[in-house]
Amino acid sequence: MMNTHPEKKTIWRTRRGLALAVTLTAGLALTACGPSTSSSDDAAASDAEAAAEYEDVEPADSITFWSNHPGGSIDIEKELISAFEEETGITVEHVTAGANYEEVSERFQTAQASGEVGDVVVLSDATWFTNYLNDSLAPVDPLFEAIDADTSTYQEALYGDYLYEEAHYGAPYARSTPIFYYNKDHYEEAGLDDAAPETWEDMISASEQLADADTGATAFTFPPQAEYPAWTMSNLVWSHGGGWSEEWDFSSVSSDETVEALQIAQDMVNDDLAMVSSGDPATDFSAGAASQVVASTGSLSGILDTADFEVGVGFLPLGPSGDNAVVPTGGAGLSVAAKSSPEKQLAAAMFIDFVTNTENTATFSEGTGYLPVRTDVDMSEVYAETPQFEAAVNQLENARPQDYARVFLPGGDLNLSQTLQRILTSDVEVADEMSTLESTLQDLYDNDLEPQLSE
Repeated sequence: MMNTHPEKKTIWRTRRGLALAVTLTAGLALTACGPSTSSSDDAAASDAEAAAEYEDVEPADSITFWSNHPGGSIDIEKELISAFEEETGITVEHVTAGANYEEVSERFQTAQASGEVGDVVVLSDATWFTNYLNDSLAPVDPLFEAIDADTSTYQEALYGDYLYEEAHYGAPYARSTPIFYYNKDHYEEAGLDDAAPETWEDMISASEQLADADTGATAFTFPPQAEYPAWTMSNLVWSHGGGWSEEWDFSSVSSDETVEALQIAQDMVNDDLAMVSSGDPATDFSAGAASQVVASTGSLSGILDTADFEVGVGFLPLGPSGDNAVVPTGGAGLSVAAKSSPEKQLAAAMFIDFVTNTENTATFSEGTGYLPVRTDVDMSEVYAETPQFEAAVNQLENARPQDYARVFLPGGDLNLSQTLQRILTSDVEVADEMSTLESTLQDLYDNDLEPQLSE
């Protein structure tokens, strides 16, 4: 173990010589989903100028890492922390800061008053922007510049999710998309082909056959309010030409197309072709209680370990809109606390770069099912052992940025989730619920967000 800061910096700036094939480029064609995704020579110059402020700063001896251990990754995180400590001499306090992304974010926001914040914090796609608005996050660009980190190999679409006004406020870590899972044994019992349905129409037809086959399971399961229904159900809505918003225009949430899509979901529940899970839909599926589910790629490893049946996976269903871009990106990144000292911020940047480097993103990806966040990673051995995972990565070609109403409007995702819960569990009129939701989202923007954006 090294004990002096200069040794830490020397070791860190020695590049690890890992030569891996460039196999993951599909995500590079995607558009970053931040409210402002522009970049310029001026921004690069600004990064260099800001990085110069860290020139005489030595990384701290210790930092704290706040995580909810996404995808059951606590043991993998411990391994990565141990490797980082051995290489750099920097101690990492590993803190379970919450059971989910929201709890971590809430704890991080509450801690701003005391200043006792995590130096590195796991924040989801739907929580980081709120923390940015509260001035809680440090831009990572000058920090990465100061430690000579190479950000060019991050999947552009995934790194771009943390971009706002020419600065990144996080780096991709536990990133995922939803994917379609199906129980191959139940499909065989129902006389269905061993392939995921290509369209929602096909999925409903398959669900009817599964119900007729009396497999002992519900054909499909939707997520409850606590399990991010607005994320996974984006696929259903987008594939029918609807959406939660178009940038800061919320009219699409009550459009005929969105209402039509959500009516399909409500009808499936009312016709006993689907249920609303009381917990994690992926758990229902792996336990054999549901024959099909749309769930995170981050659940893949857990499902494969738990299920006592052969698991099939496929791309998310398409719809009548004719649009193939129906896959939302999601998951969480790693951010640096603005209240941390410059010394701890440097050490935090070193830690983020380490745990997301080419070698370690492959380790994390293999162990959890989350997507590798670097383009220069060879996952061929993983694909050979777990072919289901290759479909998850290939599906990036159908990905698109999430709608602002969910990921950038404070309170947006909560109100979306509450509305979807009512639609799926109560005898309510879908059109009325979505019209009310549009007004709610507009009020949140007008009263809470727009004044902050215009400061």
